[in-house]
Order: sequence, then C-alpha cells, then structure tokens
Amino acid sequence: SDAHWSPSQSPNVLESENSLDLLDILGNFSYDDSNMTFLLDYDSAPCHNQYCPLFQHVAPTFLAITCAAATLGTGALLVALAKRPHAWGWPQSRALVAQLAVGMALFAALLPPVAVGIRQGWRLGTGLCRLTHLLWHWSLFAQGLLVVSGTCSTAWCRWDPRSRRLAVAVWAGALLLATPVALASGTVDGVETSCIRRSVDIRSPVYLLHLALCLCLFLLLPAVLLVAALAMPRLRAGWEPGIGASWFFFGLWVPYGVGLAVDSLLQAQLLQPTCSIFEHFDYVLGLSEGLGVLHCCLGPAALLAAQLC
Repeated sequence: SDAHWSPSQSPNVLESENSLDLLDILGNFSYDDSNMTFLLDYDSAPCHNQYCPLFQHVAPTFLAITCAAATLGTGALLVALAKRPHAWGWPQSRALVAQLAVGMALFAALLPPVAVGIRQGWRLGTGLCRLTHLLWHWSLFAQGLLVVSGTCSTAWCRWDPRSRRLAVAVWAGALLLATPVALASGTVDGVETSCIRRSVDIRSPVYLLHLALCLCLFLLLPAVLLVAALAMPRLRAGWEPGIGASWFFFGLWVPYGVGLAVDSLLQAQLLQPTCSIFEHFDYVLGLSEGLGVLHCCLGPAALLAAQLC
C-alpha cells in the first residue's frame, strides 16, 4: 500500500498486507483482493470490504457499453455539426461544440484499454499506464475549461484568430494541469498487475497538486460560476438552453468532486474512519465516478437536444 491509516488513529485500523486505502481502491483500474479485511479494535468485529470483486466484475461491461454509446452519440453530434453549420449560435457555438466533442471522444477512446485492464490485469506497462491517466484527465480538464470559457465569453462566436488562440491556450493549459496525475500514477504487482492512480505518498507535492486541481475542476469552478450567475443576471441572459447542455459536464462530475473532498478529509484524519466508512464509502465514490464517466455518452445527447431547441 502507498499509504496506511496511522496506528495511533482512534479507532485503530489494522490492515492486511495486501490492502489498499480507499483512494487506492477506487483509483485502481484492476486491483482485486477479495480477502480485504479491516479490524476495528474497539469491538474486534471484522469489517469486510467487497467492493474490489464487484468492481472487477461490473466495471468492464459498464465501460464497454458506455464507450459504444459515446461513439454513437459523438458521431451523431459531428454529423450535425457538419450538416447544419449555421444552426449553432452563441453560447453553444459550432467551434465550442466541436472541441467538446473532441474531448468526449478522447475520453471514450480510453475506456476499452481501461476495461481490459480491469478484467485481465494491466499488461501495457508503467509508461502506458501513466499516458492513459494523462489523456484521461487532459480530456476532463479541457472540457471543463471549454465550458467555463463558453459560459463567460463570446470568443467562440466565430472561428477567428482570437478563438484559435483561445483554443490553443485551453488545450495546452489542460495538458499542463493533467501532468501531475501522470507523475502520480504507476503500476503495482499483485495477483494481477494493476494500473493505479497513485503510486506516490499521499503527502507528496505531486499528489497533493493533482488532488487540488481535481477539486478545483469538479467543485470550485462550478461553484464560482453559479455564484457569478446569481450575482450578474446579464451573464446568464443568453445561457438557455445551450449553456445548460454544456453544464451537463459539471452536473455529472460534481458528486465525484464531493467524494474526493470527503476522502481527502479522511486521509488528513479530520474525519474518523469507522467500520461503516470502510465498508460503504468506496461504493459511493465508485458510483459517483461512474456517474461522471457517463458524460461522454450523455453529453452529446444533451448538446444535440440543445441544438434542436
């Protein structure tokens, strides 16, 4: 394990030598340890966590179906962009929607290797593990920045030198923001080789930077934009229905951001772990991440619906 709960924590948690902490479990694409057991010494009752076997059984099918739906949806969206170029106006401009489609397509393209890695173990090596995490988060940060820029600016109304410079800045900035996760990712050997989202200590600067960036993307940005919209009516005057469709991205990922925030409090020992937390919290975090993954197939449908309104 990369990090363990401190033995001095109350109640004390004694981990098996093969166990991982909560974030390792959820960030692990192919970890499997059906014997994970936590012992709470205040009542000596074993806490059995069965999340990993369920995750390994359900996740590949879920990711395969999501990838297929995302492919169909993104294809239909690109056809609509090509066939009806003048039907897209601010705030849901053609240039913005095309880049959102690229971001969702990039995210969906990563789902098949992740699904295979979960089912059969990660066999692509550390380098491709880090590249997968890099591209995964690059697409997420790019989509988040695109939604924010489309919400606050009319720069996407035309595809001109100004909007092209903004596009370069958004994609380059997203790649820079996604770099820490590549440095914090790696493979671990076990029954099956695993590609995990964290292979460094939770107190390392690179991991803390990655966590902070994720919390900014999934929680801080939507909160700031919501407050700005409430404070400035003119900002939201032209939002409907286009901006509502692009905000679909934040709506699906905010629960995962909340889960990450709670997990960070657990890691910092500001919340005391209990048997119930170890048995159930990883299910909640896993389901919230699965909800976020659905953005790549539900997002195109929302954008198409906004275009038809």
